[in-house]
Parts: sequence; structure tokens; C-alpha cells
Amino acid sequence: MRPIISLARASLTVALAVSLSSTGHAQSQPKPATEATKAANREMQQRLNFNDRDDFDNATRGLIAKPDTLTIKGDKGNVVWDLEAYKAFISVDKPAPDTVNPSLWRNALLNMQYGLFKVHDKIFQVRGYDLSNITFVRGDTGWIVFDPLISAETARAAYDLVSKNLGVFPIVAVVYSHSHVDHYGGVRGIVDEKDVEANKVPILAPEHFTEHAVSENVIAGNAMSRRAIYMYGALLPRNAQGGVNGGLGQTTSAGTTTLIEPTRMIKKTGEEATIDGVTMVFQMTPGTEAPAEMNTYFPQFRAMWMAENATNTMHNILTLRGAQVRDALKWANHLNETIDLYGAGTDVKFQSHHWPIWGNTNIIDYWKKQRDMYKYIHDQSVNLMNKGYTGVEISNMVKLPPELDRAWFNRGYYGTLKHNTRAVYQRYMGFYDGNPTTLDQLPPEEAAKKYVEYMGGAAAILQKAKADFDKGEYRWVAEALKQVVFADPSNRDGKELLADTYEQMGYQAESGPWRSVYLQGAYELRNGVPDAGGINTASPDTIRAMPPEMTFDYFAVRLNGEKAAGKKIILNIDFSDLKKPYSLVIENGVLNYAARSAPDADAQVTLTKATLDSIQLGEITPEQAITTGNMKVEGRREAFVEFVGMLDKFPFWFHIVTP
Repeated sequence: MRPIISLARASLTVALAVSLSSTGHAQSQPKPATEATKAANREMQQRLNFNDRDDFDNATRGLIAKPDTLTIKGDKGNVVWDLEAYKAFISVDKPAPDTVNPSLWRNALLNMQYGLFKVHDKIFQVRGYDLSNITFVRGDTGWIVFDPLISAETARAAYDLVSKNLGVFPIVAVVYSHSHVDHYGGVRGIVDEKDVEANKVPILAPEHFTEHAVSENVIAGNAMSRRAIYMYGALLPRNAQGGVNGGLGQTTSAGTTTLIEPTRMIKKTGEEATIDGVTMVFQMTPGTEAPAEMNTYFPQFRAMWMAENATNTMHNILTLRGAQVRDALKWANHLNETIDLYGAGTDVKFQSHHWPIWGNTNIIDYWKKQRDMYKYIHDQSVNLMNKGYTGVEISNMVKLPPELDRAWFNRGYYGTLKHNTRAVYQRYMGFYDGNPTTLDQLPPEEAAKKYVEYMGGAAAILQKAKADFDKGEYRWVAEALKQVVFADPSNRDGKELLADTYEQMGYQAESGPWRSVYLQGAYELRNGVPDAGGINTASPDTIRAMPPEMTFDYFAVRLNGEKAAGKKIILNIDFSDLKKPYSLVIENGVLNYAARSAPDADAQVTLTKATLDSIQLGEITPEQAITTGNMKVEGRREAFVEFVGMLDKFPFWFHIVTP
């Protein structure tokens, strides 16, 4: 039996920029920055070299064209991408507001440089049309496209911009750099699958791409998608007290996420492909930013495409929405390999987020400092771990040396030093910090009631918390007030003060995701848990790309163990189109499967994979499939009905900042 694959990244498309009014809760107004927050942001302004304008020169270099306004809509008139909401308050002639960390504001200004850019005589990028960039490499007769964004609508709009300004040429190939949705989701906006099937448009991707691209949206997709609402500030208004910048880009598009499976898998470093006169040499980087990822070198152009392995920010070793912990040491080693293999032959470095860097000396310095940042995070975290420090302690101890910390491209706009050091600890040591009390902890709600009791009651805590809030001690105030809220979620004063605290922490955050997490938490404390704005991460293309085995893995995750306890059900599943039988066995509270029929099955279910996909997508119910003849159940039909009744449906809007 194939093991369940852990997810690397939830679909970014959950981050819908919907109006707060859609939640149906009474609105509570944000507060201004406190004096403590203003002081913290002034300190940041003084500490970093804001006179360094190299990034602005690079971000604007090669601009060919941009529309005066940028709002992209879907076929039904729905807004898929709206940069205008940000342009209304973010511009280079405006200083950072008191409610925004000035370093994050700088990053937002850079990410607002949108349009069609020339990277090289043969390489062009459209930036600012989604969270990621889409890249067009000119071949003899057409375009080789790298990473076609999240949504079909934004990818199509980018292609239209290219065609309008550079001429109408066909797309002759697509390259997916890695298995995250912002790097393949818009493919159907620019490519007809019939051309792919006819071998007119090959699609290249790193080995195991499909497995990870599909699995990451399904197995733990519900929980990760809910948390992504926090990470990307999905429901925050676009203003100086709300959503400002996502770190990698402004935010994520909310259009049609698609997938066309690759036709060629790249398997080893040094493997080459020449398409339409363009030679590409691939460097495999699995286990870095994604479990399946690759860089691409263009020897003819002396250009290096870095996928998402080297952007202009510190990236995540562990993303806040939840994922497998990435390997910081492997990440550093792959960057070192990039320098060794391609450093001498590179004059321009570009990637799937942010802006390029030109000049060999600049690029080598950049690569070395990005490499050493991840290496330092790894080595020093492990150093302290081996001295007996815990993850929380390590996160408060590790500081980058000045030569790494002052490099703008190492600042924590997406990942942060604090949560990346904890991720390294988690990778090696897991949840347990060695203290016996963490072996069998009380759940948060029960523990909170005891904390509040021990601390003299909610009123006493609130009095002390207000005093500490006035002193700007927000980290501790948040810890204390969390206990009040979890002990009694009806305590309005506690929730309001905790919301005010999270808000100030958000205003001070340099990281886009940290800001979003704090401000979304404040919003939900004030207004309750939303009931609109999230979407199912499992798009139709994703579901259809799932092999039966992955579908059965997902059934196993959905199986309610308590309902299944003491039951034994055996079902044979015969896919008439695949000519392949399976057996599902529920026993001992778990679901196992095998690629063969069981002779003692309770029921035989015959259907096509497409019918199962339609059931998974909610397009039809099992009963409708039976009635229409698309599914046949022989034997004990009640066994099949009982099986279906054991499968949980996951609630999307579960509570996070309240019990």
C-alpha cells in the first residue's frame, strides 16, 4: 500500500480578497498605532539603510509597458486580481504609515512595480499580475513560458500584454519550476490541452511534480486552507491598517486554478532540453522550497532561473499555513551547487517572485549571502539545540550576523528568523522540548481555565494586561489574554484587548504573513469567525489528476475512527474505464486498500474514474450516480451506504483564536 503523502503547501487560491461585509458580523474599527508601535517602527527606519535604492533600480529596469489600471475579471464579471486596491494608498511618494513596518512598506513599494519587463534580449517577465511572476523566453518561433501564475485569468491577461507589445507568437512549451499552485495554476489560460496531447506544446516539470502538486491540495488541504486565510490576509481590507503586502508579492489571485499534467519529467541535474532553439540545463533542487523543484540555466543567454529557491526575501523553512518542514541545510547546499555549476557563466539571475539581479559580481554576492543565511539558521539552531535549548528559546537567541542581516534580500518579508529557527528544531526534535510537562498537556481550553484561576481571575488579569499593554509589552499581553479568552470566550473585554494587542503586533511586523496573521486574528476576535470567503482547494483538475490510490488515501483520512470502530466492511471497487480493480477494507477503525478484488467483499461497486471524480467534486451524489446508471452497486448495498456515512466532511471555518 502506498503511504499517504504529507502536504507541502495548501493551495494559495483560498486567499480570496473578499469584502469584510460578506462575513455577516458587526464590524469593529481598527485602532491607530500606539506610541510603542510608532517607536518600534521608527527604530526599524533608523536601523536599516533606506538610502540603498539598488532594488528599486532593478525592479523598474527594463519596463516595456504597463496598463494604467490593473483589475482582472473572470468570465462572470468577478474580480480575480485588483492591484488598484493597493495603488489607492501605496505609492513611492508616500512614507510608511505609523501602522506599517517601514521595511515591509519598502517591500510593498517594490512589489507594486508591475507590467511587462525585459530581463534579457530573449527573456521577458510580467510582474504584478499575481503573487508570482510569469516568464516568457523567446524561441525561434514562439514562447517558452515559465510558471503560468495561479489563475487562468491572470495568466491570459499577462499573455495578452506580451502579445500586444512584443507581437503575437504561439506558446511552444511550458515549464513548471515546482509543485506549488502559483507556478502552474494558470496554465489553461494560455495553453489548449489538445495541443499538449498532440505533442505540439510539451510541458516540462521536475520529477514527482504531479504527485506533490495533486496531494498538497487534498489530504490536509482543509486545515491548511483555513490557516492560509490568516497567512495571506484574505479577508483584510486593503489599507494601511489592513492588507499591505504578502512578502512574495502583494497577494494571491482568486480565479480559476487549473492543471495540465507534464509530458516530460526532468530527473537529474545537468539534464538538457533544447526547444525551439533554446537550450535549457536543469538543476534539481528537491527538498528545498518545494519537494519537487528545479532551477534552469540558459547557457546561450548566460541567465539563471532560480525558481523559488532564491528570491529577494528570507523564505520559509516552515510555512505558517502548515507543511512539511523544509531542509535548511539542503537548501544551502543546493545554492552552493548553483554557484559551483553556473556562477561563472551567469550575468542575470531571475526567478518566480520579485525582480532580477544583473551583473556577475552582484549575483555571486547575492547567492553566497542567501546560501549562508539558510546555513547560519540551520547550524546555529542545531548548535543551540545540542546545548539543551528548546525551540522557543532558540528562536529568541539566534541573530543573523550584520553582513547577512543588513542585506535587503535576506530580510524576513515572508519567512522570518524566529519561526525558521523553530522549524529547524522541529525537523530534528519534533514537538517535544524535553520538559516532562509537554508530554501530556491539557488542551488549551482546560489549561486556560486553570491559568485564569491561578492568576486571580479574569478581572485581575485584564487590569494587569492593560497596564502592560500601555507599556507596549504586547508579546506577554497576548500570552496572558489568550488564557482569558480560551477560559471564557464570552469575555468581551478580554477579546477586545487581545484584538488590540494582536493589531499592534501586526503593525510592527516586518513579515507580510505575520502581519496578516495578527490582523486576521484581531478581526475574528472582534467580529467572530467568518462564514464566507474560503474555497475548496481541490480544483476539478486536481481531483481528476488524482490516481485511485491517492483518492483512497483521502478516504482514509476522512474516515471517522469512532464510527468505524468495531466494524468490518469490504468493498470491491472496479473502475470500468481503467480496467483495474481495488478492494477497500475497513477494519480496526482504519481503511486499507489493495489493487485487487477481495473474494469475500460485502459489495461490488462499478464506476468510471470520472464518476468518482464527480462525486468527489460534489457535482453528483452517490445516489444520483446509481440512479443514472453511472455507478452500479451489487451485493449488500447497505454496506456501501454505511461506508459513505463514515466519511467526515471537514468544516472550513473552524476556530483559531477562540475555542
